[in-house]
Amino acid sequence: QLQLVESGGGLVQAGGSLRLSCAASGSIASIDLMGWYRQVPGKQRESVAFISNGGRTSYADSVKGRFTISRDNAKNTVWLQMNSLKPEDTGVYYCNRLVGSRPFDSWGQGTQVTVTS
Repeated sequence: QLQLVESGGGLVQAGGSLRLSCAASGSIASIDLMGWYRQVPGKQRESVAFISNGGRTSYADSVKGRFTISRDNAKNTVWLQMNSLKPEDTGVYYCNRLVGSRPFDSWGQGTQVTVTS
């Protein structure tokens, strides 16, 4: 199992930007899919964005055009660039690998993103 450490969250006004980082404890070079998720209290964790080893990306409809996922296998890191943030983007953001379309590793502590109006 990988240990995943998320960082980069914070408090930002609507319209602002944040860049989240996910550092893995081991190599992600052989991992096809890495993804970002978010959770709001009282709601299920939802997927936000995925990236394949070949650079193919997919996004939740709610973030398309505003968020960009990227990865650097040499640095064992996945990023989520979040622009034009909205209050509804508020939540705790987590990263994970996908195996069989499901999150595989134990969840890290996540990073809190709070967007004020």
